[in-house]
Amino acid sequence: MNVPHEPQLSGRIAIVGRPNVGKSTLLNRLIGAKLAIVSKRPQTTRSNLLGILTRGDQQFGFVDTPGLQDNRSGHQSRTYNREAIQALDGVDAVAWVVEADRFGPEDQAVGRALPASLPVVLVINKIDQLQDKRRLLPFIDRVRRERDFSAMVPVSAEHDANFDPLLDALAVHLPEQAALYDPETLTDRGERYFAGEILREKLFRFLGAELPYECDVSIDQFEELPRLRRIYATITVAKPGQKAIVIGERGAQLKAIATAARHDMEALFGCKVFMELWVKVQRARARPTAGQDIALPGEPGQD
Repeated sequence: MNVPHEPQLSGRIAIVGRPNVGKSTLLNRLIGAKLAIVSKRPQTTRSNLLGILTRGDQQFGFVDTPGLQDNRSGHQSRTYNREAIQALDGVDAVAWVVEADRFGPEDQAVGRALPASLPVVLVINKIDQLQDKRRLLPFIDRVRRERDFSAMVPVSAEHDANFDPLLDALAVHLPEQAALYDPETLTDRGERYFAGEILREKLFRFLGAELPYECDVSIDQFEELPRLRRIYATITVAKPGQKAIVIGERGAQLKAIATAARHDMEALFGCKVFMELWVKVQRARARPTAGQDIALPGEPGQD
């Protein structure tokens, strides 16, 4: 379907907030598809991700961003902060996500990073976790002192089924113009990108705090066939001990990670997936010797 030429409301909205406030979960629920990976670890999102929602004559280009942190937290945090700040260029409004009844220095730092010229809708997330709902109004009164908000909308990104109040509040800031994206498109990212992100999510989900941020995933080869995707990927870790954690006893952990990732890829890509997964130690510069690398092959639909 071609992008319609008649004027309509269309624009870009940046989703910002400190780590672990539920930005990626919110994006997925707004779009109605799992685009952004989700885990309990902070800074799971490493780069900006565009999700597109077309609702009647309104089109929202949501930009999910890495959680903003104190720049003193390290080089990676500064890199992610730059990604988030760059997302503010060219957007029409901001959805600033905070956690219900929790607003501290990290949240205040996010507010200071937002240009005064941008309209901001405050999204108060995780209201389902607020045991005493009477605390919500005093919380809203406290946060509204931070800046002028165009709207303040309580939500539960995890459990809500109706996000119309939030979308209505954001639609006020969409310019009147032709659709920026094909209405049938959900994102500007390709399948290769999502294959790597899904693998990263499963690493965090299965291994939790055991795996440091030095772990990375690369898609070495991605073959797109009519009803099959052939994926060859490498998990890179910093130390041999971390490789042993990823692999697990007799390869059981690696197989579980690969199986879960493959199932999600098949659901997203709409076809079978063959995946061969390797684990390597980053500091190993010499040619691999026997037993240094582990490969896990998989047949489509099998483990």
